Amino acid sequence: MRYLLFILFLSAAFSVQAQSGIDFFHGTWQEALEKAEKEDKPIFVDAYAVWCGPCKRMAKNVFTNDRVGDYYNKNFINMKLDMEKGEGLTFRKKYPVSAFPTLFFIDYDGKIIQQVKGAMDVDKFIALGKSAVGKIDRSAQYAEKYEAGNREPELVYDYIKALNQAGKPTAKIANEYVRSQDDMTTKWNLRILLESAVTADSRLFDMLIENRSAVEKVTSKEEVSEKIAAACAATAERAAQFESKDLLEEAKDKMKKYGDGDAATAFAAKADMNFARKTNDYKGYVKACETYAKKVLKDDAEGLNKLALEMEKTFNRNEDCMECAEKIAKDAAEEGGAYNFYYTYAKILYQNGKKDDALKAAEKSLALAKEVGGGAERMVSGLIQRIQS
Repeated sequence: MRYLLFILFLSAAFSVQAQSGIDFFHGTWQEALEKAEKEDKPIFVDAYAVWCGPCKRMAKNVFTNDRVGDYYNKNFINMKLDMEKGEGLTFRKKYPVSAFPTLFFIDYDGKIIQQVKGAMDVDKFIALGKSAVGKIDRSAQYAEKYEAGNREPELVYDYIKALNQAGKPTAKIANEYVRSQDDMTTKWNLRILLESAVTADSRLFDMLIENRSAVEKVTSKEEVSEKIAAACAATAERAAQFESKDLLEEAKDKMKKYGDGDAATAFAAKADMNFARKTNDYKGYVKACETYAKKVLKDDAEGLNKLALEMEKTFNRNEDCMECAEKIAKDAAEEGGAYNFYYTYAKILYQNGKKDDALKAAEKSLALAKEVGGGAERMVSGLIQRIQS
């Protein structure tokens, strides 16, 4: 019996470790509202029906994704409600549903922040969550107390966090507070440093780095790493906005020095791509894409395919860019062997004026698409007709 219990314990422990994706809350709707208020988070609700095909695909392919889980578990209380039974029937009386799935984002006061009908892929779903978070602005409730003279560290932290969440400037408040402090190593002051370091080209970021070990002890290494990456990304974005090469190099250097090693390589290439795209630097863009494909994506067929599509969309009138996109699309098709990769390759070949090669790639795509059926076959057939016309 002891041996059996031990095996069951190990099995349960392993299953917990193996979990990935969204961790859904299983309490009542009222309990979810109370939990959301206590944790200062909005609620994400997957309003689904058991017979709904798109609902099943999201549940299988999107909600189980690690990146989705990382973002949604951190920023939301998550619920799945069957709209045709139990609490779902009560829920839809207040929040009507006319299509499945309907994805709700609701604040803890019960007000809808955002709702969208229909399924979506991983990237769009994460972007949707970020959009919902950005629509929440609780800064006013802290601003009033702050302007009245309250400088308690907990309130300052909540105020800066609320401003960040709403996409509002925080530097004035953060710097004003930091200048008033003799000791930045207290628990709340370390949290304030982490929350305030929104760009890498700032004294607040430098202070975060100086106190990194202490901040990691009151938060976590993961949170600090995420903040460093986000701050460097914000500086890289500002570099593109102001067309400042110096600022771009500062962002890349600090990410390389203080960020995760593997992530720094990808960050540098993507920062260069973004800078070149926004400054219309065709040569710089192609060079950055080649670096990203070679050093980061390597044999990632899905990633290579997405990069080729991005290049085709960005500078499709530039010969060098389209030639590079063609090569990357070919690598994706040969590596991945899926119909959609060959479809991308065929489409780019066709745009590059290589009709014979495009037709061969499209026919390969069609043969693979027939195994999938449905819309895939029709889509590829349409491309073949365009090439032959």
